[in-house]
Amino acid sequence: MTKANWNYPTAVRFGAGRISELPEALAAVGIRKPLLVTDAGLAGLPVTQNVLADLRGQGIEVGLFSEVKPNPVAANVEAGIKVLRAGGHDGVIAFGGGSGLDTGKVIAFMAGQTRPMWDFEDIGDWWTRADPAGILPIIAVPTTAGTGSEVGRAGVITDAATHTKKVIFHPLMMPKIVIADPELTIGLPTFITVGTGMDALAHCLEAYCAPGYHPMADGIAVEGIRLVFENLPRVVSNPGDIEARGHMMSAAAMGATAFQKGLGGIHALSHPVGALYDTHHGMTNAVFMPYVLISNKSAIEGRIARLAAYLGLTPSFDAFLHAIVGLRLRLDVPHTLRDFGVGEEKREQIADMAIVDPTAGGNPVELTRERALEIFDRALEGRV
Repeated sequence: MTKANWNYPTAVRFGAGRISELPEALAAVGIRKPLLVTDAGLAGLPVTQNVLADLRGQGIEVGLFSEVKPNPVAANVEAGIKVLRAGGHDGVIAFGGGSGLDTGKVIAFMAGQTRPMWDFEDIGDWWTRADPAGILPIIAVPTTAGTGSEVGRAGVITDAATHTKKVIFHPLMMPKIVIADPELTIGLPTFITVGTGMDALAHCLEAYCAPGYHPMADGIAVEGIRLVFENLPRVVSNPGDIEARGHMMSAAAMGATAFQKGLGGIHALSHPVGALYDTHHGMTNAVFMPYVLISNKSAIEGRIARLAAYLGLTPSFDAFLHAIVGLRLRLDVPHTLRDFGVGEEKREQIADMAIVDPTAGGNPVELTRERALEIFDRALEGRV
């Protein structure tokens, strides 16, 4: 019998209007003076200012840190730690999309550590180097439906020196409580709604295709894929559809729950493109999606046929591939890397970075340099 290590999410308060429970959630985990961490674009918007005003109105002394890039770098974390320590904060509200959530989680993790952040990259048992007593509690509040970082135990930070994305991991980086309120996602630009939604789809799809025995992750991933197919177009056509937004928020959390089984070539190629071109992560995943599926066909054909049947499609690989291409077209996802503003000038560097990306090991077939170059070229030219 196969042996495996499984972990599942934390406490999630799901539903419209649940953001009103943030003060009670802070009290429940013992945070009295939180630092709200979010990205610069979100900091000044009503969704953030209303939360800050509500907390302060209830006598909670909350600080704000928003020097966070769309692809956060180490300097963002270091600046946040200084603000956290100077303000005497005893916990973090990680607020926003992937950049705000990941940065907030890493700031809370690094609050009491004495070693450099890169010493805690997700390699082997490096996480055991951390002092657990130095990790502050985290409340996560997603404002997009895609990353799923709110139910994850890691944060992705870019090493600006090498232009590589690195995963900082520790089990105690899992937020104590998640407030998943779909009303917070209203007002997002369509590009972000689509990009984050396709990120959730990429998480579910790559987890489902990853090798290894994890039937719970497989089941969660399959249902997450169904939710995205049925609800992302609804959200795009009617941004006020709270029910569909709730389903997308669930799909995002499900993707991050499932991908403990593994990711794969979509993320392995998307990470270097994002680091080198500062592209939106989820939309980059969406661009690569069909080309990675084609490259992996020999290893996943039967599995994808079962997935297609669950989605009500003809039970075949080709039917699912056609559905993915059709979904991208319907949502105005760029079909090629060229359409996305990525040229061929760094193709060799991207392939070299992709094959050593931490997610490459989860691809159903070995992601060799030759395979990475083939996928990149297909994506550049739009050969499906």
